[in-house]
Amino acid sequence: MPEEKQDAGVIDSELLFTQLVLSFQAAAWQQMGKVPSMVSGKIERSLEMAKFSIDMLGMLEEKTKGNLSDEESKFLRHILFELRMNFLEEQKTGSEPPETAPEQDSKEKPNE
Repeated sequence: MPEEKQDAGVIDSELLFTQLVLSFQAAAWQQMGKVPSMVSGKIERSLEMAKFSIDMLGMLEEKTKGNLSDEESKFLRHILFELRMNFLEEQKTGSEPPETAPEQDSKEKPNE
């Protein structure tokens, strides 16, 4: 019975680690403007925040070095590589998307 509890703890730990990494990955994708915000449904691009999310994963990789399973380590390296390459591509397109002109109030629209 104690072995079952220990195995469950390892599984829980692996799932929690994976979920943490996926959370930062999803945040970075959203912050790079690759996917819409889950809250607003709009593309909200902030490369500064994307860099922060990617840096957090990089710190996690550094701090857990030697303490991850081979699968966890490969998973984290792959996610970081993918995010870093996409981040560099986004930097080439400019730091922020062009501002869209605010919609005019109906009072300001000419009569049609």
